[in-house]
Amino acid sequence: MARKSALEVRVENQLVRFTAPAPFDSSEVIDKLGGKKSGKYVILALKNPRATLLVDEDGRLVVHGTSHSEVAWAAAREMLLRLGRSDEGLTTEKGPMVVSFDYGQPLRIDRVLEYFPNFDEDSRLECVRVNDKLHNMDILFFSNGKGVALGARHKNLVEMAATHWGTRFDSENLFVKVLLPKDETGDDVVAKSSDSLEGPNDEALDVIED
Repeated sequence: MARKSALEVRVENQLVRFTAPAPFDSSEVIDKLGGKKSGKYVILALKNPRATLLVDEDGRLVVHGTSHSEVAWAAAREMLLRLGRSDEGLTTEKGPMVVSFDYGQPLRIDRVLEYFPNFDEDSRLECVRVNDKLHNMDILFFSNGKGVALGARHKNLVEMAATHWGTRFDSENLFVKVLLPKDETGDDVVAKSSDSLEGPNDEALDVIED
């Protein structure tokens, strides 16, 4: 892509599910730890480490709201400690990620649909989105050049997907080149994005599996 700034990719949320030899007891989490019943889950919010814990109807623990598996492990151990249980035999599996990325330049999302009919407009979030079947994820693109991938399985896949679409947007001249005054070397400085453009709504980053 013919842009001066490198693509920035960051994991915002990594769902991790833990299974213990003896299933977690939802009523015990409610009575001892103050968990709250919500549908088929019991939800417990931790402050340190900061995470949201969900015990499902099968007694498995899902850690939500962390960006690294090490933090998810720390949250699971904290709950086990409070319940007076050991983490021996605890197994884990990683779930889908929420990953953000930044192209470093504003994107003409008002014209994306003209060139890519498989995209949809999301008026609530003020973005365009696509079900990227090639990379197996949903991707939201915002006018400030930022994006959010939902349901991704690996950060590298998001980087590949973002690069793929960035190249296609570039080929249609959909990125806005914002120039600042020349620097000391005499080169034009490309702004990363306009301050007047808002980023993705935080609600888009809160994804809990049903």
